[in-house]
Amino acid sequence: MGENFLEVKYLNKHFGGVQALCDVSLEIKKGEIHCLCGENGSGKSTLIKAVSGVYKPDGGTIVISGKEYGFLAPKDAILEGIQVIYQDFAIFPNLTVAENIAVSEGLRNSRKFVNRKFGRKLAKEALQMLGIELDLDTRLEDLSVANKQIVAIARAVINDAKMLIMDEPTTALTGKEVRILFQLIKKMQASGMSVLFVSHKLEEVFEIAERFTILRNGKKIITIDKKELTREKFLYYMTGRTFQEVPYEADSHKDKTPLLEVKGLTKKNAFKDINFRLYSGEILCISGLLGSGRTELAKALFGEYRPDSGSICLEGKAVQFKSIEDAISKGIGYVPEDRLTEGLFLKQSIERNINILHTRKLTNRYGRIMGPKMGQYAGEQVDKFGIVIGGTTDKISTLSGGNQQKCVLARWISNEPKVLILNGPTVGVDIAAKFDIFKILRKKAAEGLGILVISDDISEIAGNCSRVLIMREGRITGEYKGSELNEERLSGLLVES
Repeated sequence: MGENFLEVKYLNKHFGGVQALCDVSLEIKKGEIHCLCGENGSGKSTLIKAVSGVYKPDGGTIVISGKEYGFLAPKDAILEGIQVIYQDFAIFPNLTVAENIAVSEGLRNSRKFVNRKFGRKLAKEALQMLGIELDLDTRLEDLSVANKQIVAIARAVINDAKMLIMDEPTTALTGKEVRILFQLIKKMQASGMSVLFVSHKLEEVFEIAERFTILRNGKKIITIDKKELTREKFLYYMTGRTFQEVPYEADSHKDKTPLLEVKGLTKKNAFKDINFRLYSGEILCISGLLGSGRTELAKALFGEYRPDSGSICLEGKAVQFKSIEDAISKGIGYVPEDRLTEGLFLKQSIERNINILHTRKLTNRYGRIMGPKMGQYAGEQVDKFGIVIGGTTDKISTLSGGNQQKCVLARWISNEPKVLILNGPTVGVDIAAKFDIFKILRKKAAEGLGILVISDDISEIAGNCSRVLIMREGRITGEYKGSELNEERLSGLLVES
């Protein structure tokens, strides 16, 4: 594995006055699994697009199998054997599995007509190479995220890929699906293919990669073998910061009245006979795979869904939520799983997004919103939550994922809820932002807030949740301390029958 397949030498790329890449160099050997790491905005995506021909570098060279390019077009990259699987997989949802796998082969060889029989043969061969069985006639829109990704990989394999670039491939996958993906990656490596795995998830990259290249602010910080890299070094190279990782433990809640108590809560086809207590100062996690009923339960506690039976008590008093507005008025906050479609108004300003729950406080006696007061209040929240912005009137779409999530947190926490529910609170945010978010949550819990986290991310569960409830097939099947769980044990608990 000594010979290089890809060499990137002193690559530079500007976008206006922003230097996205500054003299970045990278080597990937034949048959190597190499991980490209960095926080959001570090230059990972820019480097991928330069290597695959999407972006033209401002300077530097790219060498593929000994052939040097100052710039290569996307078709050149494909002919050299470079295939990229982006986060959206670049699939055609209205086409079948066979059609999606075979389409690139037709374009690659400039075929003018579609030969369906030949396409099915190619698709079948590709899936057999991966050891995967899928119905060739199923439309992609009807497949799970994991199977859509498999189709994208099969398409790369059938096009004689020599290096596969995978951009954040595990973002929407469950733990079980990640293991299947890693098995496929190892199988491709065994066939001689190089894999560039792009991610910032610590547990995953340490499991799959052999060498790491870490970027920060458009510059290469280091290329290093896995055996020389510790978790602490990894975090420092990624962020330039050091972190203290101390497990969170809530104060003893014996003899306290629960802040939130759920008894026998049931909703047909979603969850059944849910019972648990959440105490003031506690960070409680409900962990389960997609489809376990965890999100439906969270939405029932937020007034979006009406349970069929059971009861909810707040501070010892029975409550019924007639609507989301009713739940908010009684002291419930909810940070949704998908902040882009459910949690943010992307075309609106940062200050409007933060202040949406406070419009009454920020209006004058004529019912008009006071602009200066809105800006002042939003600015206070920005400072309090450490949100990095240009100005409060900038659109929230201009912020990184971590800063957007902090804005959602600022909105809800500033509303002073009794219970805050967070569904996947760190999905799509980088490592530093993840630490910052849980630092905020720990502080608010210590001040008496009751926090309910929906997550299957073991790194945030084990370090930050005092208790964990396991949910499977609509039921709670067990209770554990966060510190008792590791990746292997949690995965087993989530899938065991």
